[in-house]
Amino acid sequence: MTANRLPLEGYVVLDLTRARAGPTAARVLADWGADVIHVEPPDRPGQKGGPLAGSRDGFDFQNLHRNKRSLTIDLATKEGHALFMRLAEKADIVVENFRAEVKHRLGIDYEAISKVNPRIVYGSISGFGQTGPYRDRPGVDQIAQGLAGLMSITGFAEHGPVRVGIPITDLCAGMFLAQGMVIALLEREKTGKGRWVHTSLTEAMVFMLDFQAARWLQKGEVAGAAGNDHPTLMPQSCYRALDQFINVAAANTLYQRLCHAIGVPELAEHPDYASEELRSKNRGALNEAIGAIIATRPAAHWIALLNEAGVPCGPVNRIDQVFADPQVEHLAMVRHVRHERLGELAVVRQPVNFSDVEQPAEFRYPAPDAGEHNEEVLREFGLTDREIAELTANGIV
Repeated sequence: MTANRLPLEGYVVLDLTRARAGPTAARVLADWGADVIHVEPPDRPGQKGGPLAGSRDGFDFQNLHRNKRSLTIDLATKEGHALFMRLAEKADIVVENFRAEVKHRLGIDYEAISKVNPRIVYGSISGFGQTGPYRDRPGVDQIAQGLAGLMSITGFAEHGPVRVGIPITDLCAGMFLAQGMVIALLEREKTGKGRWVHTSLTEAMVFMLDFQAARWLQKGEVAGAAGNDHPTLMPQSCYRALDQFINVAAANTLYQRLCHAIGVPELAEHPDYASEELRSKNRGALNEAIGAIIATRPAAHWIALLNEAGVPCGPVNRIDQVFADPQVEHLAMVRHVRHERLGELAVVRQPVNFSDVEQPAEFRYPAPDAGEHNEEVLREFGLTDREIAELTANGIV
């Protein structure tokens, strides 16, 4: 891999995805150089094609579908199905997030495509899984957040369940699927054969429960909402400084450092807080004591003081403050893409770094208009001008 070449260049991806989880998976491949062709339905009279009707120029669509090209195909027609299979013969990856039965109804499932291209890596995301009693249910992020237990451990116990402020099950499922598809590509180098790789919002979120899941499975403890406190380690919480909230993480041996740094060494010796278990049990009183001290000085004072003492501490930033933070600026998380109508757009880059290569300062493509690359893509796949004209005239593309 060189500075002029991204690691997934040369791989061709047919992206059938809609909404968020599937486009997130395809976006990972696109940002790392794969030729991702977003396959969408053609426009119909009175109906906009594409996954987010009326929102193609919006920030969400532009973020999700950057670095992709668009090809419109009516997959419900015989001709459209035949065209897609013709493309699939030469592709490396197909990725979709239809409900489980839809791809079979359209005849574009893994079994069908692997017959014409045994090397295909076929990626699928659904709400609840490809099998089981919920397989045919429509699934979206918040439903999965609730079903998989995340909302029950988020927020404050007295206020009831709270959804996480980002579509975390969509994003995690998308990233896990991208990981799985790349693993399948690596395996294909050894076997010459592709695989069906699939995950779901539910599986992704159950996995992300991590130690809270292990806590139940191994100890029989059902976690509840702990607000801004760590569920088991204290003091690790959010405190209001004089001018803004800060986070402090001082569990285990860091507790002694915290107490001395903020000028209350007596708390370090207090019998109610003599062990991790006691600090967790008496967290209300301990938080009150620490919070009263933190409230006397600005956030910057505590952040400098506690980090100098080796106690993790940082601000609770608004989104605008995040992008003004000197460390975030140093990490150069923002990249740009030029759009013919919308001008230069800022988006967040992939969060993985490789030695000796940087992600381009500008992405290759903005999110495309529906069918923007029809002729270009079809020619690349070997269709003649006459074939393209016929497909266009008949409304297949």
